[in-house]
Amino acid sequence: MENNWKLHHVGVAIKDADKTLEYYQSLGIATPVSEMFFKSTDFADFKLNGKPYDSLATAKIRFVQVGPIHFELVQPVEGESPQKEFIASRGEGVNHIAFTVDDLDRETAKLVEKGVPIIITGRQQDGTGFAYFDTRKVGNIIIELIQQ
Repeated sequence: MENNWKLHHVGVAIKDADKTLEYYQSLGIATPVSEMFFKSTDFADFKLNGKPYDSLATAKIRFVQVGPIHFELVQPVEGESPQKEFIASRGEGVNHIAFTVDDLDRETAKLVEKGVPIIITGRQQDGTGFAYFDTRKVGNIIIELIQQ
C-alpha cells in the first residue's frame, strides 16, 4: 500500500509543558521551536468520538526539537482530550505519532474502511485540519494525520 504520509512529530502527553521543556533543555537535548495555545473553538468542525463537541477544550502546546524529531508537548488545560484521558489512565508519556498527508479526507476514508475508529477531528475554514485515530490496539499509540 502506497501512502504519502510524512512524519511530523511525536506527541507527548504531559502535566506541565514548561517544566518538561526545562528538563529536556537541562539535559542539553532539546531546542524550543514554537509554542501555541490550542482551543477547540478555533475549529469550524471539531468533533470528539464522531460527535460535535460544544464545550471548550484547551491545551498548552510546546514544540521542541530533539535530534531529528519534533516533540509536541501537550498539556491539557480544560475539557476532554486524548491527552487528558491518557494522563489519567497511564500517566505522562508518548501519546501519538503525527504524519502530514496531502488529502486528509482520502486518508481518513481509508482508515475508517479498515475499521479504525476516529477519536477527534478538527477543520479550519481554509480546509486544513487534523484527525486522531484509535490505533491503540497494538502498542497503545494513537495516529494523528494532519493536512496543512
